[in-house]
Amino acid sequence: MKLNNLNALITGGSQGLGKTIAEHFLREGANVVLCARSEKELFATRDELAIQYPARKIFAKTCDVASESGVNELVVFALQELGKLDALVLNAGVYGPMGPTESVPLEEWRRALDINLFGVLLPSRAVIPHFKKNGRGKIVVLSGGGATNPLPNISAYAASKAAVVRLMETLAEELKSFQVDVNAIAPGALATRLVDEVLAAGPEKVGAAFFEKNKGWKEKGAVPLDLGASLAVYLASAESNGITGKLISAQWDPWKNLQIHREELAKSDIYCLRRIVPEDRGKRWN
Repeated sequence: MKLNNLNALITGGSQGLGKTIAEHFLREGANVVLCARSEKELFATRDELAIQYPARKIFAKTCDVASESGVNELVVFALQELGKLDALVLNAGVYGPMGPTESVPLEEWRRALDINLFGVLLPSRAVIPHFKKNGRGKIVVLSGGGATNPLPNISAYAASKAAVVRLMETLAEELKSFQVDVNAIAPGALATRLVDEVLAAGPEKVGAAFFEKNKGWKEKGAVPLDLGASLAVYLASAESNGITGKLISAQWDPWKNLQIHREELAKSDIYCLRRIVPEDRGKRWN
């Protein structure tokens, strides 16, 4: 098993991709602590997984990942129950307000950044001292299409996800000497509750093209959740040791054998967010 006796904390673990990641971690031998805001869904998921994986340790605690005190309590709980942590999977996220940027409620826009960006920063800050003390660790961040492409009418999500990737890259550099790997996953288009939110908002708010995309994902299927979860397993495993600071597409990148290119990746900006200059496109502007 790839994650035998590994202990992981997974945020947003009660449903969707977070739940699927938890299932894959447990299947590969890990013990997990799950958190989410909804107590009912969270504990129902914990009980369901406990039946499926009776040999594994499975704990759950409600938490708002935008709350520093709540996150600190969560990490203390995880360490008390599991003794140590080897991996932190940061999956909690929201789309936030939908509509033209100048008209969406500012409080909702800020709340999306609190969850998507500070929901990565705060758990990382709380766990990093533990990882540094142990001299190893894995941080896996769930990013998305908003990090690499504009998303008209969903600006809070796009801005926060781009910020998350740059934060991931920065943490990777800070923690490299401590053998802590930090990477981000682009899981692809997923038919989760976020799709339902887009469809409920309607084409007037999110734009006709994006609405039709989501409608297609809902009706015809999207990228399987298992794909992103399998990549999370890979990035939490010893197999990926030394691969850090990368945004990896579960759908499009050859990540199953990425360790073959470990040295090349360490010396390049492949799978990173970078500015494109004219020379990158074969042009010379004076």
